[in-house]
Amino acid sequence: MQLGLVGLGKMGGNMRERLRRAGHEVVGYDQNKAVSDARSLADMAKKLSAPRVVWVMVPHGAPTRETVGKLADVLDKGDLVIEGGNSRFTDDVEHEQLLKAKGIGYLDCGVSGGIWGLDNGYGLMVGGSAANVKRAMPIFDALRPEGPRDEGFVHAGKVGAGHYTKMVHNGIEYGLMHAYAEGYELLEKKDIVENVPGAFKAWSRGTVVRSWLLDLMVKALEENPDLDDVSDYTPDSGEGRWTVEEAIAMSVPMPVISASLFARFASRQQSSPTMQAVSALRGQFGGHQVMTIGEGDALRAEAAAGPKSPDTARKKVARKEAHPASPEEAAAKGRKAASAGPSSGGGATSSDGSGPTEGPTSGTGATRKPATKKS
Repeated sequence: MQLGLVGLGKMGGNMRERLRRAGHEVVGYDQNKAVSDARSLADMAKKLSAPRVVWVMVPHGAPTRETVGKLADVLDKGDLVIEGGNSRFTDDVEHEQLLKAKGIGYLDCGVSGGIWGLDNGYGLMVGGSAANVKRAMPIFDALRPEGPRDEGFVHAGKVGAGHYTKMVHNGIEYGLMHAYAEGYELLEKKDIVENVPGAFKAWSRGTVVRSWLLDLMVKALEENPDLDDVSDYTPDSGEGRWTVEEAIAMSVPMPVISASLFARFASRQQSSPTMQAVSALRGQFGGHQVMTIGEGDALRAEAAAGPKSPDTARKKVARKEAHPASPEEAAAKGRKAASAGPSSGGGATSSDGSGPTEGPTSGTGATRKPATKKS
């Protein structure tokens, strides 16, 4: 089968290769001329025989809307567009209406598999008419994992259902990732646990928490057991936010996914205005010492040096409240703590490497490192 493929980045390029391995003819277009098979979208359309099928795999939002709009001008009645990026499901209705006016069909397809999809196959979640799904099924079958079709592909429903299903999938992914990460920190903090990477690997078979994400966690810890020089600054690509927004709109309680999303926001703050306000209120109602930023940084540096019992931590804070440091001492401790850790953080890019994600990109939270146990 012939397919036009727009967007040949990390996922699009691998999808083209997987389809070609399966014997399909793919004419790819990308703004990067070094990887493109066509000079333009119009040139790509000319290289395809009617009726054409074109798959769009570009960053969501404006790039996708612009691409679909241009395809409406270069394609003909009877052609079909499949939108496979991480678009919000509400965009799909607009895309379908635009193309329908020209007699062009439309499917939305959530795609999961990342950089591993080339060899393992991609999980596919599709929205649109049954007739259009049937028409594109040879492409879907080539891209999905080997085995039963319903274990790697679903016709989820009407237009928008594919991206909606992928949105929920990614929201669940946020929660799973954060649960593994919290478990990692607790194991690292406990002095009697001496082999954290081995603990995660031991969960890989026979346990109820085994998963592909766990396998990737094991791989990450094998490559970098203490996660040295890994910034805690964590971007989000949008779908976690949309999932929480939908939960609010549909009155669905979603505490785990919501908490995992908000934890990503917290990772970007060098200091928390929320906790500054909490500290100020403790001073007002209880007469507790309100620490300076320097004193707080000094405590963080001490906490990162190794695990301490809750009693030890409480006693340390009580001593500081009873004998507050002078402004000069606090400033000196803050400078010492700051010099002990990494001094800068990089900007954030989207998971497919296509460009900046939502939120700040200055890496303000990147100065903190995960705490590691004393040897």
